[in-house]
Amino acid sequence: MQIGHFKLPNNLLLAPMAGITDKPFRQLCYQFGAGMTVSEMVTSNTDLQQNFRTLKKAELNANLLESVQILGADPQKMAMAARINQDRGAQIIDINMGCPAKKVCSVAAGSALLKDEVLVAKILTAVVKAVDVPVTLKIRTGWDLANRNAVTIASIAEQSGIQALTVHGRSRACKFNGQAEYATIKQVKQLCNIPIIANGDITSPEKAVAVLDYTGADAVMIGRAAQGKPWLFKEILCKMRNLPYVPPELNEIKAVINAHLEHMYGFYGDTAGVRMARKHIGWYFEQLGGLPANLKSEINQAESPLQQQALVNASLCYFSS
Repeated sequence: MQIGHFKLPNNLLLAPMAGITDKPFRQLCYQFGAGMTVSEMVTSNTDLQQNFRTLKKAELNANLLESVQILGADPQKMAMAARINQDRGAQIIDINMGCPAKKVCSVAAGSALLKDEVLVAKILTAVVKAVDVPVTLKIRTGWDLANRNAVTIASIAEQSGIQALTVHGRSRACKFNGQAEYATIKQVKQLCNIPIIANGDITSPEKAVAVLDYTGADAVMIGRAAQGKPWLFKEILCKMRNLPYVPPELNEIKAVINAHLEHMYGFYGDTAGVRMARKHIGWYFEQLGGLPANLKSEINQAESPLQQQALVNASLCYFSS
């Protein structure tokens, strides 16, 4: 799997997810075998480039292959955002034309752009010309089920100099409802010469292998399935390479959770770190089978790293009995 001049160690990627794929989580997924990760989407709004939250979203791990995803609908602002993030160390720039969120589509960004193929071409061309690093694109199958134009967008992307294309197997209108379909991704792969990455509902090693086999895609991208289960990358890689896989034991999971929490506290600071950690803690415990409501409530009410971490570790004992 190669993107531009970068040769990836494998064809298993972490999807960009708003509020989730921050620096600590990306590093954790790398440790479990992700071949590349993508940041949460970063605005192209020129007024927000020095905003604390924007800078945190785009902060990168040293010595790891990471892509920064940019979001917007103005070609020149997108080009400027690409240059800024290249200068900050981004090795690859990814363009978001796949986000189905209402607040994104209401400003004609994300997957709303799929409605305007002329504007798509202008944005892609402007960004590719603005930077020296490879530029990739993430899209959906189309605006809605009646307007699946991923094949057309893929052709535009390849002609514009895009180095790899990720297709989520749902339209914008589907959001995350129903099941992803892969026939459109297969069509895109048959058309394009650039690497195609399949995304959507890839939740297990068996599903990853099946999607690769059916679509002919060059790679798969894992999103929500990695929440609370970053070791899923290792599990899938073992399946792909016909290697034995041993699930992590509780003491190993405990070590992963504690390391993740400490990284988040250090990255965001105590107050924001505790707040940002809550959702990850919830996902870890969901993977373990869920916590009683009283224990979950205590953890969510913790206000300091020390208190939060102590409650998490005490609650982990619930699963050892």
